[in-house]
Amino acid sequence: MTDTSTYKMWRTLSDKPLGKLAFSAAASLKAPYFASVTPYISEIEYGRAVVHGPKWWFVQNHIGTFHAIAACNLAEVGMGMVMEASTPGTHRWLPKSMTVDYLAKAESSLVATATLAEEIDWDAITTGRDVAVDIAVRDKKGTEVVHARITTWVTPKPSK
Repeated sequence: MTDTSTYKMWRTLSDKPLGKLAFSAAASLKAPYFASVTPYISEIEYGRAVVHGPKWWFVQNHIGTFHAIAACNLAEVGMGMVMEASTPGTHRWLPKSMTVDYLAKAESSLVATATLAEEIDWDAITTGRDVAVDIAVRDKKGTEVVHARITTWVTPKPSK
């Protein structure tokens, strides 16, 4: 299985001093909207990623909690990292849909843990297939405040 360029970069940087911080900054440059939640990506592996989002004024809503859509953005960062680490270089993915349950007020910084919803046989994807990623977004106390499922559309890369 060939890795995506994103996952190769993670594997190069993640064990170096400040490497995870540098990778997180690069991810925000690649997808600038992610920068609004200042994600810190602490773990990426096949089928799983963990992303931290600090609570700061830019992500707060009118009642001083972590804004619901900012939490969705954090979930999307997690999904993207899972798909980059899990999808072989022979395939590509695009977000297709997102369902979200807002479970509790998010009164602190958040941690999004994204996981593939099921094991995928990538070789069997010859035309196109939905691949779902589940994301549990938890506060500092460990309470799940948001649960998201993001469905991606995966297809083989066209031959050149």
